[in-house]
Amino acid sequence: MTMDFMTAVKTCLTQKYAKFEGRASRSEYWWFFLFVVLGSIVAMFLGPLSFIFTLAIIVPMLAVGFRRLQDTGRPGWWIVITAVLSLLNTLLAPAMPDEAAIAAGEFPGTGSVLLSGVLGLIGLIVSLVFLWWLTRPSQPETNQYGPPPAPAA
Repeated sequence: MTMDFMTAVKTCLTQKYAKFEGRASRSEYWWFFLFVVLGSIVAMFLGPLSFIFTLAIIVPMLAVGFRRLQDTGRPGWWIVITAVLSLLNTLLAPAMPDEAAIAAGEFPGTGSVLLSGVLGLIGLIVSLVFLWWLTRPSQPETNQYGPPPAPAA
């Protein structure tokens, strides 16, 4: 049932790009997660390609997370919670003042900073819970989401 790096990336990007049913093994999820982290680091140095990489990788990352949660017996749609919290924190985060604003004494409002901090703390706690869930062993038997993931061919 263990999948290697290349097989996991190929599986998630071609065979199961937007497949939200079924189950994903720990190795499939974590090897693909490593690919996303490495790809994000490389894309960060390539300017606008970072945004394109992010857009291209959102769906398969959500899909493999969805399937991974189902593999542990949890509803896959819960993966959306982390995505929504991250999006909310990004949209509601106060803008950093530039040098002119700092010189003029203009800073973000306390309310927006507090809201961003609370969302960040909630996001951290939820992320730790999800990290725990995503590292749990697969349920060895068939569960309500299907049979255990088949070994990589």
